[in-house]
Amino acid sequence: MQKFRIPMEKNDIITCHREVSYPSFIFFLIILISTPCFSQRLNESPGQVWKVGDHRWTVEEEYQFSRWVDENITEDFFIRNKIPIDCADVPYAVRWIYARIAHLPAAAMTKNGKLIGHWSTNWKHLPTHSEWHQDKRFRSALLQLLSETWTGTLPLDTYPIRISPDSVTPGTILYMTKSHCAIIGHVSLDGSQAHPLQTWESILPVKVKKLSLKNFCSPKPESKHHLGLLKFRWLAFENGGWKYLPVKEHPFHSEEQYSPDFYNGGSDFVEVVAKRIDPTDYDPMDKVVKVMGTITRFLKDRVPVVLTGHQQCSGGGCQEGSDLWEIHNTLSRDELIILLMDHLSRIIELNHLDKEMMEKIMETIPINISTDRSVTFYHVYQDCLWLSNDPKDSIEARWGLKKCEMILSQTRTAQNIIAFIERIYRKRDPSYADFSIRQQQEILRRLNEEWKNAECYFEGSVYSSNRTGNNFLLKTNF
Repeated sequence: MQKFRIPMEKNDIITCHREVSYPSFIFFLIILISTPCFSQRLNESPGQVWKVGDHRWTVEEEYQFSRWVDENITEDFFIRNKIPIDCADVPYAVRWIYARIAHLPAAAMTKNGKLIGHWSTNWKHLPTHSEWHQDKRFRSALLQLLSETWTGTLPLDTYPIRISPDSVTPGTILYMTKSHCAIIGHVSLDGSQAHPLQTWESILPVKVKKLSLKNFCSPKPESKHHLGLLKFRWLAFENGGWKYLPVKEHPFHSEEQYSPDFYNGGSDFVEVVAKRIDPTDYDPMDKVVKVMGTITRFLKDRVPVVLTGHQQCSGGGCQEGSDLWEIHNTLSRDELIILLMDHLSRIIELNHLDKEMMEKIMETIPINISTDRSVTFYHVYQDCLWLSNDPKDSIEARWGLKKCEMILSQTRTAQNIIAFIERIYRKRDPSYADFSIRQQQEILRRLNEEWKNAECYFEGSVYSSNRTGNNFLLKTNF
């Protein structure tokens, strides 16, 4: 996957007016480019969360932040650092951790309307440390911040941006609905992904857990609720205190994603964003090769994760929801593999590529799932829906070699997810509940088809209908 490319533009420079002779102009210009001009002296307290000195957010600092997110945020980032999270915690925590590392200003508006930030001294009684993850003062402030913010405070701390490769970068916030958000984790500009943007996401409940890596997916944003693609606001020190810059003074600011003209006759926000970020029209065969390369990498990276999980959990010690299960499951990884396989299938179908040739190519790619066993790419392509994400399952089940059992398991998982969404989000955010449930219903529809095609049968299995009219396998008794 090709990393995101950022055109290095010159930063806007605000200069202090003074008369200088021409020979000294270049010298002063160099100084001004590297050092912001301040109208007030900053006196920092020894008890504040961290000091920023002369460091301020600039376009270049935003790009450095994006590179850090792309290179450092992984699915187990919050597990390794023992930080409990839900969806809104992810963008806040990532921004504050980087700001702490780079000694940049950071703030957040709490639920009760108070602006807290790096200057806060509420935690002055705690010791600090040069490394953020060992800094008790910072970690305590961060945990308090996460408990005092949620998706409802994001509109106060962010601004909408233009949709272009230089502004939609890793670390950008995707505010999907009033109850859910994510951050852009990677930007792919070589056609190797189903969408050029991949997001890191989490959901309730708040706990130490893995992030989910997903392809960009969002309903059309609403300006009324400040939804869409956003970035965090910058801070300025004025009149003896810190305050946010006005929204319209930020370099990436734009309201274009809320305009009807943004869609140019189309209606799909996901597709329009993809074309804006990477407008290249790829040759179908070239696209197939690149997507297969991405999937192969994901599959080979999955092998040691499955083997380690099997070693740790095969005795039944990793019950779903436990800390060990959170560490060793492959739920989000498998979801992304399934989506990419579906994308690959669509490319082959829509472009009428030779299926026999595709099969032969896939058969030549081995995936060594253990020291004495392998499967081919083609096997996973055909049976990717039956990959088990549960670390307690056998190696065979983990790689889709027990199809009928996995159809039942995944049916139960999808049903549990729907029940969870109904319980948590139905009253809080009906539009998000409907959006998420539709995705799970599509999964159930496919599971039902596969159950029938594979002629699977277990005693006591029954079918019922949901409100969309699709028949799904709902209950089994062994």
